[in-house]
Amino acid sequence: MTEKKNGLAEPDQSLDNNKKAAGGDNNSSGILRWIERMGNKLPHPFWIFVWITILIVVLSAITAYLGVSAVHPDDGSIVEAENLISGEGLRRFVQEVVTNFAHFAPFGLVLVMLMGVSIAERSGLLAVALRTVAFSVPKRVVLPVIFIIGACGNIGSDAGIVIVPPIAALIFTQMGLHPIAGLVAGYAGATAGFTANFFIAGTDVLLAGISTEITQGMPGGQEVSPTANWYFMIASTFLLAFGGAFIARRYTIPRCQKFELLGDFDHQITDGRLSEAERKGLKKAGLALLLYTVLILVLVVPSWAPLRDQETGGLVPSPFLRGLIPILFFFFAIPGYFYGKVTGTIKEPNDLLKHMEHGMKELSGYIVLMLIVAQFINLFSWSNLDTILAITGADFLQRTGLTGPVLFVLFMILVAFLNIFLGSGSAKWAIFAPIFIPMLAQLNYSPAFVQLMYRVGDSITNCVTPLYVYFPLLLGWIHKYNKNIGIGTIVSLLIPYAIILFIMWMVLLFVWFALNLPIGVGEFIYMQ
Repeated sequence: MTEKKNGLAEPDQSLDNNKKAAGGDNNSSGILRWIERMGNKLPHPFWIFVWITILIVVLSAITAYLGVSAVHPDDGSIVEAENLISGEGLRRFVQEVVTNFAHFAPFGLVLVMLMGVSIAERSGLLAVALRTVAFSVPKRVVLPVIFIIGACGNIGSDAGIVIVPPIAALIFTQMGLHPIAGLVAGYAGATAGFTANFFIAGTDVLLAGISTEITQGMPGGQEVSPTANWYFMIASTFLLAFGGAFIARRYTIPRCQKFELLGDFDHQITDGRLSEAERKGLKKAGLALLLYTVLILVLVVPSWAPLRDQETGGLVPSPFLRGLIPILFFFFAIPGYFYGKVTGTIKEPNDLLKHMEHGMKELSGYIVLMLIVAQFINLFSWSNLDTILAITGADFLQRTGLTGPVLFVLFMILVAFLNIFLGSGSAKWAIFAPIFIPMLAQLNYSPAFVQLMYRVGDSITNCVTPLYVYFPLLLGWIHKYNKNIGIGTIVSLLIPYAIILFIMWMVLLFVWFALNLPIGVGEFIYMQ
């Protein structure tokens, strides 16, 4: 027998049985407890970088004393380790520590980009836009669309993770499906697919800035643009959409049917209908965005356009790509402003400043972290250990034959595993980039391709780690429906997304690799 609760057919079972079903198995819980315990022992990323920086300084003295060196493959010059524990090293550090921080490439890029995004987010435009898309698509494609919205939600930094799961739960309820299945699917789409997108987002800007900081110290000093992985990430968004929809139908929805709905719960979003003010706001924002887009096209598309390269007339490279950050700032700020004026979230010019300030407050932790990350990268470069490690590492990889798909798989698995314990994507990339970008450049792989592989590994395990900053939010949402569902059960619902989507993502990468397709605007797998 079954009974109807809130419009859903649920199994007629006792509370004890439901607790057993929700609790997960002991072995799984033990593994999860171990992961949580190990992760909790890790200090804040700031202190991790402090200790790594100290280690680099000590190693520079030891390797310089031992005469460690390598032969640069480009010009045959000898690269020797430099001792940072010296009068010269101390003077250079004291004189340049502020410059290292102030001139750190990702710093200004991220601040400017997210100030514009903050206007669109705080005005309410991003939330209403995501909600409108989710409720306006046909039911047969609603699952892929939820995953697309989840992935594209990272335009507003972490906005997708906060907005999409409750919307997905409500849509699932209206479709006669279990709301917990919607929460899990929405959360998986927004976290496992965090790095994928149809648009250029803050993640592209942040990682490309760190990559550029590394490549500037390499021969040629090429710049890694925020559009460096764009083509691959567009394809990845479609892959995650249909792969996530398959997992939801095959695993999530059937498994969630056994969970009883207990207690009272509500939604911040009552339905998919827009208020009159929201409709007018969207119309105004859409018109403003259209006019702005036309203006940018006029400045970019014609052969005489001022944002094209003035010598070659090309777009790669061009002032358009180098100036993409201020262009994106207005892309979000202008429609956000017009939406806010109509809906009342922006009543006077100073409200714009408040919205931008709010975005900066949320970045305070990032700003503090970048202080030590900038010193680490520069000290690593001053010591020449990055170049020596890259040359010797590339030689080792060539001798072992690990220069193709096997190397790619091991690299992505390593990143995915570490992501369980260290959630900050920029912090991990700041560790990996100085080593793997120069190392794989010796094997002729472009910095943009190394960054792409990192993004796949860094994104995919976001959904399964209990240490992820938004996991408690998911736990709270689920407990509105059933307080007996534990962490082990939730993670077990998310594991299929991490494993299956990771495999699918790697297959897509290998297809891209085999066909040698461009991975972004002017960027390829191999160095040109």
